[in-house]
Amino acid sequence: MDITVCIGSSCHLKGSHDLIKIFERLIALHSLQDKLELKGSFCMGECTSNGVCVSMNGERFKVTPLEAEAFFRDEVLKRLN
Repeated sequence: MDITVCIGSSCHLKGSHDLIKIFERLIALHSLQDKLELKGSFCMGECTSNGVCVSMNGERFKVTPLEAEAFFRDEVLKRLN
């Protein structure tokens, strides 16, 4: 499964770098390197929203660094099980 995090200028200002670091840590913590691929993408066209644009299996989400762990638990881990 791919998780794509927007790294465009607007999302960068909203914390995309921090979000990527959190996701990297959680992927390693759960030993999911063989099941998840974390990618970056320039603008995904969701610049006016709150949070960083994250795409997973064609579905888009808005995630802040403060919401990253809950998002990973509630959305990513559920889809892998």
